[in-house]
Amino acid sequence: MTQTISINDSGRLQLTPLEIPSRLLLGPGPSNAHPTVLQAMNTSPVGHLDPAFLALMDEIQSLLRYVWQTENPLTIAVSGTGTAAMEATIANAVEPGDIVLIGVAGYFGNRLVDMAGRYGADVRSITKPWGQVFNLDELKTALETHRPAILALVHAETSTGARQPLEGVADLCREFGTLLLVDTVTSLGGVPLFLDAWGVDLAYSCSQKGLSCPPGASPLTMSARAVEKLQQRQSKVANWYLDMLLLGKYWGAERTYHHTAPINLYYALREALRLLAEEGLANSWQRHQKNVEYLWEGLENLGLSMHVEQEYRLPTLTTVRIPAGVDGKAIARQLLNEHNIEIGGGLGELAGLVWRVGLMGFNSRKESVDQLLAALRQVLPK
Repeated sequence: MTQTISINDSGRLQLTPLEIPSRLLLGPGPSNAHPTVLQAMNTSPVGHLDPAFLALMDEIQSLLRYVWQTENPLTIAVSGTGTAAMEATIANAVEPGDIVLIGVAGYFGNRLVDMAGRYGADVRSITKPWGQVFNLDELKTALETHRPAILALVHAETSTGARQPLEGVADLCREFGTLLLVDTVTSLGGVPLFLDAWGVDLAYSCSQKGLSCPPGASPLTMSARAVEKLQQRQSKVANWYLDMLLLGKYWGAERTYHHTAPINLYYALREALRLLAEEGLANSWQRHQKNVEYLWEGLENLGLSMHVEQEYRLPTLTTVRIPAGVDGKAIARQLLNEHNIEIGGGLGELAGLVWRVGLMGFNSRKESVDQLLAALRQVLPK
C-alpha cells in the first residue's frame, strides 16, 4: 500500500501508521507464519547472553536435530536468511583449490556454483534439464571423474519443484572421501528427510517455508566429518560472521559473545519447531503430501499440467505450466490484487513458462488449496 510522507507546520515528517494487506502466500516463500509463532515474536526481548535466552538456544538445537533427524552436535540457526546459511556451508567447508562438484538442475544449483567459486573452489558441475534429477549412476560417474572434496546437491530445487533422491548418494561419496552437502531449504519440515541415515555431512535450510516462521533464522548442521575438515583448514574461514569455529563457541558450552542475535526471531523459530515436533514429523510429511495431491487434482481439473513428473515432485512446491496464449504475469497480478493470493513465477530457464505454487508449513491446508482454485476459476481465460 502506498504511503504518503508529508511535512507538517512544525517541520516534522508525517507518515501514516503501517498498513500491510493480508495475503495468502502460496508462492515459493515466504509462507504465512503460524499465528502462535507470530504471537511469540511479540514477547519482550532479553539479552543475547541472558540465561533464559541461552536455554532457548539449546532448545532450538535439540528441536533442529529432531526435524533433521540427526545427532550432529554442531546444529545451529544462523542469524540471517536461508542464503546466509547456504553461504555458511560453503564458507566453512571450502578451502581455496578444493574440487567442489555441484549438481545443477535449477536456479539454486547455479547459486551454489557462484558461491563456491567466490571462495576459491575448483568448481566442477554436472547438469540436467530443469525439473529433472540425478540418478546414482550419473553421480558415480561424476565422482569417479572429478574426485571432489565436496559434492553439493539441492534436495528440493525451489526453482523447479523437483525432489532429488538422496538415498545411496553418501555411500558413493564415501568411496572417494567426499563430503555430501545438501540444500534442504524447501524440504525441511514438509518432505521426508533423514540426514544421519542418508549420510549427509552438511545441510542448510530456512525458517520461512516448511517451518512456518518469518525469515531470518536459518538452520545449519555439520557432521563430525565436516567439522574435522573445518578444524584442519590451512586458512581461516573467509567470512568472519559465518565462521562456525567462532559461532560454535557462542552456541556451544563456551557461550562466547559473537554477535547480537535477532532475539525475537529466535523466539519465533523455537515456537515453530515446537509446533512441528508437537504435530510429529511423520504427520507433517503426510499432511503435505495429502494436500499437494489435492492441489494437483484440482489444477488438472482446470486443464493445467505440472512441469515435473509425479515421482519427483515436491509436496511443498509445485511448478505449473502456463498454458499457451496465457499471460502468466497478468494472472499472478490478478490473483494478488483481486484475491490477495500470492503465487510465484518461473526463474531462469523456466521464466515465463511456469507458475510456482507453494504449500508449505502452516499453509499446507485444504482451505488454502480451495481458496486458490476458486480464484483461478475466476481469473483464468475460458
